[in-house]
Amino acid sequence: MESEWALRELPYDLRRKEIGGRFYLYEIADRSGNGRSLGRWTEESEAMLARYRAEKAEAKQRREVSRAKVDEACRLYRALRLPMLASDAGALLREADRRRLLGRDLLLVGTNAMAAYMVEAGGTIRDVPDETEDFDLAWTATKPHEEGARSLWDMLKAVDPTFTVNTERQFQARNARAYEVEILVAPSRAGTMARVDQPRPVPLPEQEWLLNGTPVDRVVACRDSSPARIVAPDPRWFALQKLWLSAQAKRNPLKRGKDLKQGTQLLDAVAETMPQYPLDREFAQSLPSELEAPFAAWKNGKASL
Repeated sequence: MESEWALRELPYDLRRKEIGGRFYLYEIADRSGNGRSLGRWTEESEAMLARYRAEKAEAKQRREVSRAKVDEACRLYRALRLPMLASDAGALLREADRRRLLGRDLLLVGTNAMAAYMVEAGGTIRDVPDETEDFDLAWTATKPHEEGARSLWDMLKAVDPTFTVNTERQFQARNARAYEVEILVAPSRAGTMARVDQPRPVPLPEQEWLLNGTPVDRVVACRDSSPARIVAPDPRWFALQKLWLSAQAKRNPLKRGKDLKQGTQLLDAVAETMPQYPLDREFAQSLPSELEAPFAAWKNGKASL
């Protein structure tokens, strides 16, 4: 991924072009050859082109060497039957990571995050839903994106150009295979998304809780043996939000049971295997009033629908 970041920071291409009998250095922006002139051809522009080609060749070589090692690690990962991620989800996470959005402007939330929590716990959390046919991302940028920026939409379209916004649910995008991506946002972060970007999330107060604590940052393998980095909310806050959702009458009844199971078993795993995420008095005192009852019910072994 560091090689991918280096390649993205370089221009798409630099070329020496002849126009009207004179030579110029051009920065090319895309495959169609669109670009802009960087000035008349000089010794400085010749040196700039040479540096660009050397840096690009070095980054590509580092990427290929790394890819071979990662492919070997993913084969071993699958052989050990470690927690897996859906391939569609992995493709979206890799592109978000490539664009430096993951962990800064986007967090993985929802069921797909369970794979990272299992790796953090050092084992499988048995009999808990860990994969769905949709994909939930939370917009978490702290700084406003430039007016006219389409960071999120460009990322989705780079993965699959068939993505379109669901006109009935503006916070959701679907591709030609009906794979759904939903964007969530905390009210405090809603204003950082550019007005032209899409899908447009509906601010939800409970998303504020997922901004607390220390996110989990783990690399997992997907079902197609490709790797993907997951950055997901602090597991304590994620689990408590799930327990809170399971008690909401407005929540889809088909999801409430899954929420309860995920929240309860993830908190169990945190208590047993994640000392870096303490469930102590200090943590309890940091909880908002809405989460005090779910936390107490879990501690007393009485969490239920």
